[in-house]
Amino acid sequence: MTLANVCQAGEVALIIDDMGNTRADEKAFNLPAQVTFAILPHTPYSKEFSQRSDIQGREVMLHMPMESLAGTYPGPGTITSSMVPQLITQKLQSALTDIPNAVGINNHMGSKLTQLTLPMETTMSFLKQHGLYFVDSRTTRYSRAEKIAHENGVVSWHRNVFIDHTLNESDMQRQFDRLMRIAQRYKRAVGIGHPHPKTLRFLQQRLPLLERAGIKLIPVSDLFSGKAASYLLAKQKDSPQPSSISVSQVPEPGAISTTGTQ
Repeated sequence: MTLANVCQAGEVALIIDDMGNTRADEKAFNLPAQVTFAILPHTPYSKEFSQRSDIQGREVMLHMPMESLAGTYPGPGTITSSMVPQLITQKLQSALTDIPNAVGINNHMGSKLTQLTLPMETTMSFLKQHGLYFVDSRTTRYSRAEKIAHENGVVSWHRNVFIDHTLNESDMQRQFDRLMRIAQRYKRAVGIGHPHPKTLRFLQQRLPLLERAGIKLIPVSDLFSGKAASYLLAKQKDSPQPSSISVSQVPEPGAISTTGTQ
């Protein structure tokens, strides 16, 4: 069976998470401009990468650090479960000020916070006020974030596939193939990768396969524009689970570092 037989027309939005920590992350700028960057706030290169993305016409998201069940430190500006709504709003505003061209956000880690109603209600209220979309990175199967986004009128989607849950090329290929199959069946799919050299080399080689399979690479916001938005809202309940790999087997975003250690 050929690749074209497996994957027919559809759309894929690809997000590169964890941008901004190291200078080496800039190699991701060699990827097509349709690839969306999720930039960590208050990091050494957050402002520079945000500005460079604008020059390329590349879409930027705020990769918001949120409390994890493991207790791992997500990074500067983290939202935690102990914070009152006012402080959560301040953290979000500070992060958005650092990355002012962000048009949406997704969670960095957050396996604890995305399960909690009050922090997510506060977050979605902020996003609604600022006209930002939300993508649930789905670091836990118990996340309530997307549901609460819908309840608050925030356009949202979720991660369908982690491309690099391991840095083994055969594993990445399986995940990439799965991403294309979801795009074929559901007409759109969202994948997340990280700026690891192995991931970037893999994507530079494989992304041309999308076009050959009749799949269009799009920025995340295109999921929510025009007819796509209506289709999206109508199909939310039909969307596939984010991954056939159990959440316990998938590291939270950020667990794969740019040095290759986990």
